[in-house]
Amino acid sequence: MKAVFVDRDGVINRNRKDHVKSWDEFVFLPGAVEGMVELTRAGLRTVILTNQAVINRGLLSREALDSIHDRMTGELEAAGAVVDAVYYCPHRPDEHCSCRKPRPGLLLAAAGRLGIELEQSYLVGDALSDIQAGRAAGCRTILVLTGRGLRQFLRRDARRVGGYSISRDLRHAVHSILVTEKLVPASPLDKLAMGARRALTLPVFEQLPRLF
Repeated sequence: MKAVFVDRDGVINRNRKDHVKSWDEFVFLPGAVEGMVELTRAGLRTVILTNQAVINRGLLSREALDSIHDRMTGELEAAGAVVDAVYYCPHRPDEHCSCRKPRPGLLLAAAGRLGIELEQSYLVGDALSDIQAGRAAGCRTILVLTGRGLRQFLRRDARRVGGYSISRDLRHAVHSILVTEKLVPASPLDKLAMGARRALTLPVFEQLPRLF
């Protein structure tokens, strides 16, 4: 079974410098709900993954985080999107756990529990750590330019990470996935973008047609 793993902050909802600590601070990004609905309509299973060091930093309780996620999945389900699971890592970077992205622990746990074929699946994120986690698990990866995405894409080491495609936002990433899976027909612009990616060799430039 294939699935789409979706990072939370910066992909589904707006990032906050002081972290999302309550439902009142949770704001869906434009097109995010629609993108999640399109995944469900296409028959693809969806898992949300998120690093939440706010737990072990003492800024948020597990119960409060679970409440936020219950409200988030409730809103998505009311719109027609089915979320199969939400996995989060509560650890700080200095704890060196196996589940905090860029490590693939969250993906491996979800795959084991849900029977997901990682090599046939996708990860969508707004950070290079998301991309690294997806690649380590064997997934195809997409970096969105919402949240931290544009800043991450412009980092010097973005080219070194490599092996990912670029999308404007979650809805655009979903469309790219559906075209790749032949679940929706490719438009002339989609075909142009695919041809351009085959023709160009520099990683930065081969992504540009997909942004328009």
